[in-house]
Amino acid sequence: MKPMQAHEIAGNWGTVMLPIREDDSIDFVRLEQLVDRMAALGLNGIYTNGTAGEFYTQSEEEFIRVSELTADRCHRYGMPFQIGASHMSPQLSLERIKRAAAYRPSAIQVVLSDWFPLQDDEAADCLKRMAEAADGIGLVLYNPPHAKRVLTPEAYGKLKKEVPGLVGIKCAGGDAAWYAAMKEYAHGISIFVPGHHLATGIALGAHGAYSNVACLQPLGAQRWYDTMLTDLPKALELESRIQRFMANHIAPFIMQHGYCNAACDKLMSVIGGVADVGCRMRWPYRSIPASEAERLRPVACELIPEIMNASA
Repeated sequence: MKPMQAHEIAGNWGTVMLPIREDDSIDFVRLEQLVDRMAALGLNGIYTNGTAGEFYTQSEEEFIRVSELTADRCHRYGMPFQIGASHMSPQLSLERIKRAAAYRPSAIQVVLSDWFPLQDDEAADCLKRMAEAADGIGLVLYNPPHAKRVLTPEAYGKLKKEVPGLVGIKCAGGDAAWYAAMKEYAHGISIFVPGHHLATGIALGAHGAYSNVACLQPLGAQRWYDTMLTDLPKALELESRIQRFMANHIAPFIMQHGYCNAACDKLMSVIGGVADVGCRMRWPYRSIPASEAERLRPVACELIPEIMNASA
């Protein structure tokens, strides 16, 4: 499988979440079943070790097992895949990138070191070293709203000039002016935005999503993305209902009850019922009770049946 160029990184990508046992260990039997199922669904791609994959809790041995398992299944199915090699330590991230490159993924996902926010020259130096470690495989930079430094379109453009191997980003997106600035400064970078904003993003110039909607129902999210390419007004109408569901029934867990984003991603996977992941988060993060998924499933089925009722 060849590494992807920026223009090839597009669409609906589903995340590999970790099934966690009562003793806080990863259930690799269930994980293998999950990856097998996702790799066979026909998504645009899947990826490991993002926020919902709880990369920040994994030992290096666990990182290797998750990466190897995913790479093996995706190569078998011919499924594009990316490996998240992020780590709070830039030194450990470099080692993860070197390991990830050996699996020949479509791209490798990274974060900038941010215990102290990096200045422009430090950020460029960080990504240059990461690109060298990636051995010709493109980098996708995670720059979420909770990053200590949220990059501007101009900053992305500077990084792209310094690091040609930067092929994609995951970010919050923005308004029409933000997309216009990205078009001016950040040519050659694939823009991935939050899943529940994807139709609007596609209309303005985004390329895809590492999708929270795919956490809920990966095949439903894929069919929604396919609709964006053929009937954008229809996709935008569905987006309005997806956003209503997120705002009214998912966001309160974060805004009012203080759960982390990944806990909501796992909750949505249980609501959708496609993957045997469960709501359990790894210590020290709190888990949303599974009873909330039972409560919200009929709400989701009524509000967004096109997502919830998709089947292979």
